[in-house]
Amino acid sequence: MKIFTVLLLLFVYCLSIAQTSDVSGAYQCSHGKMNRKFIPQSTDLSPNSPVHSFNVLEYKLNIDIYNCFITPFPKSFTGTNQMTFRADSVINSIKLNANNTSLGIDTIKIGAAVLTFTHVSNIVTINLDRTYNPGETVVMNIAYHHNNVTDNSFYVSNGMVFTDFPPEGARGFFPCWDKPGDKATWNFTARVPTTVLLGSNGRLADSTVNGGAIFYNWISRDPISTYLMTMIGKVNYNLDVIWWKKISNPNDSTPIRFYWNTGEGGLANIKSKMPAMMTRYSQMFGEHPFEKNGFATSNGLFQWAGMENQTLTILAANGWNENTVAHEFGHQWFGDLVSPGTWADVWLNEGFATYCEALWKESTTGYTAYKTSINGNASGYFSGNPGWPIYNPSWAVTTPNLNTLYNTAITYDKGSCVLHMLRYVLQDTSVFFNCLRSYATDTANFKFKNAITADFVARVNQVSGQDLNWFFDQWVYQPNHPVYANKYWFTNNGGSNWTVNFTAKQTQAAPSAAFFKMPMEIKITFVGGTDTTIRIMNDVNNQQFTFNFNKQPNGFEFDPGRNIVLKAGTTTIGVENISSEIPGTYSLKQNYPNPFNPVTNINFSIPKQSFVKITIYDNLGRVVNQLVNGIYTAGSYKVDFDGTNLSSGLYFYRIEAGSFVETKSMVLTK
Repeated sequence: MKIFTVLLLLFVYCLSIAQTSDVSGAYQCSHGKMNRKFIPQSTDLSPNSPVHSFNVLEYKLNIDIYNCFITPFPKSFTGTNQMTFRADSVINSIKLNANNTSLGIDTIKIGAAVLTFTHVSNIVTINLDRTYNPGETVVMNIAYHHNNVTDNSFYVSNGMVFTDFPPEGARGFFPCWDKPGDKATWNFTARVPTTVLLGSNGRLADSTVNGGAIFYNWISRDPISTYLMTMIGKVNYNLDVIWWKKISNPNDSTPIRFYWNTGEGGLANIKSKMPAMMTRYSQMFGEHPFEKNGFATSNGLFQWAGMENQTLTILAANGWNENTVAHEFGHQWFGDLVSPGTWADVWLNEGFATYCEALWKESTTGYTAYKTSINGNASGYFSGNPGWPIYNPSWAVTTPNLNTLYNTAITYDKGSCVLHMLRYVLQDTSVFFNCLRSYATDTANFKFKNAITADFVARVNQVSGQDLNWFFDQWVYQPNHPVYANKYWFTNNGGSNWTVNFTAKQTQAAPSAAFFKMPMEIKITFVGGTDTTIRIMNDVNNQQFTFNFNKQPNGFEFDPGRNIVLKAGTTTIGVENISSEIPGTYSLKQNYPNPFNPVTNINFSIPKQSFVKITIYDNLGRVVNQLVNGIYTAGSYKVDFDGTNLSSGLYFYRIEAGSFVETKSMVLTK
């Protein structure tokens, strides 16, 4: 009983969190998907499998779910799937996905020919009526039924019926090729009681009353990945319809359908803002591409936020949350219009939709709100980073568990931050948005089709006119982030002539950690209140930069705009004052440790304000580094010397302070 009570309280808490207006749509979306029970399909006909030698063109479903709305609300139904596919190689059999527990296959026919088949381990192996050659089109009719069992595809409860398929749950509702890379058109007919309103993908082609039942026929002219197909129906459902005027033709409008439960709040706000959201996203990514836009709230069986089904997003009960809607609606372009080629490319869905959420805040509230959203995503990444990269090639073959696939820190948060940093690398110009728009509107390659990560990278390179492979290699294909231990110091060269020295250093400790190349901005302030921001490219570790000014600097800030949002570490003055107590004499201490590899500390003391210079020489007397070169007040100081880029051997360091001169030796060992 105690366990039940705890679980109930946890559920109520989670549900309350889901409806909190300031919780990100990304957080809600990821946790909703992770909570689904899904068993990875390691032997499940990967996209690279030779047995997938056909291309599904259309699923035409006709199901009878009338009794699912009648007490005691059974989960069973009968149906047919008329599947049209094209042979892509010489085939005499095909394999489809169909969950053994949920579905029973009754008969399979091509024309009048009855086909033999086996249904084992969630795979239906079908022997065709003959051998088909590449390019031939086949129409196959599958009669099947859904057993009266609970699964994570088909939900029935107290007068409401709906589906929920990601990532590979469509196989629990109808026999299909259940991978995101094979999109097909959708023709869906369902028999339900006349008291039921039922929505699905695409447009409502027909609704016919016959014999005390109503037959809804929904048709999507645009191809859909199976995980984005859906239906939802409810007794005494409410329906509101508003219209969005297209940018390309204001005389043409797109319907926006809202299915909602009586007593829900927040719908009015979403209805009022949806046309503006459609306009804004259309301006950025290309005009809304589908024949309708729609949202439907479900019930307690659908937990957390929403599911971005093509043209009909399903939300949690009372889930009219603006953050959630901004996220899920972004999927209509990124995930639905352009769908992932494999599950290794899921960040093209979720990272992009999370970024859309930030863009919507920028559009409505301003850039500060956008940055707050991005910084929140960065914090989410740091707090939850599991240490794997955004792109994992193994996921293209074996779909991972949902805690991995939909990991909030990586797939959502880091993915969105990568897009923000790409915008920064491209210097926040229209080029960035041109990249996104070109990717989403390319009819020849991506629009209504699929894309993999390499496709997006190539498109960014093409549109920007730059080779940005280095950016994606480090941020998408590699894990983690840079850790900085930057140093800076000011040097007076006499009079009003000053030099600002800056060393950009990364210290990520993992053996596999790579150097992160990035453009950097540094802000320097000056006595008198002026400042300047300088943009530099840091392309090697321990890179040193020198800037000359005719006025005295008094402040230094690394990445003042916090545009490199995925980073850790410090930026400190290169010469550290370790004691303000006035020493009696000048002194130069022996470095510690010695020998060293690769960093050692050098301490010195000065009894009065002096111009101090510390120079590093190799054993041939050549200057290796000007470590200190400036005016310092009386006190004791410490400066680090990094020999990362030097070879092993004997080195000398020499101090010149006032009339004091001293030289000591040190040994670098590697």
